[in-house]
Amino acid sequence: MILLTGDYPPGMRTGRPAKHERTPFGERMAQAREQAGLTQESLAEKLGLDQRVVAYWERRPVALRPDQLTALADALHVTTDHLLGRDSKLPAAKGPPGRLRQLFEKAYKLPRHEQNQIVKFVEAYVNQYSKTG
Repeated sequence: MILLTGDYPPGMRTGRPAKHERTPFGERMAQAREQAGLTQESLAEKLGLDQRVVAYWERRPVALRPDQLTALADALHVTTDHLLGRDSKLPAAKGPPGRLRQLFEKAYKLPRHEQNQIVKFVEAYVNQYSKTG
């Protein structure tokens, strides 16, 4: 098992205040999860876990089995080295940083309820035009 511990500087994003700051591992995990467009709940579902387990992994020092670490990396589309802090950055996003990507990066910073409204609009638009085109 691998014990992942450490301190993380303060600065939570949104939601209920956490009792524990993220560990460096938890921060890398959360960043990769968010870049993959996953919530804690959707990641937990992919891994066959409860959302509380994902939240715990992001906030507390944990000892993951190698198979858990590999499954987590696969679900987040990152390497195990990235999760362990053995590389310095997330993998580059695929495709050019066009206007659409820039808009979605701005939308990502909005509150969750506003993000949901954007998702509904974009889904409806894409569904409409993917059927006709």
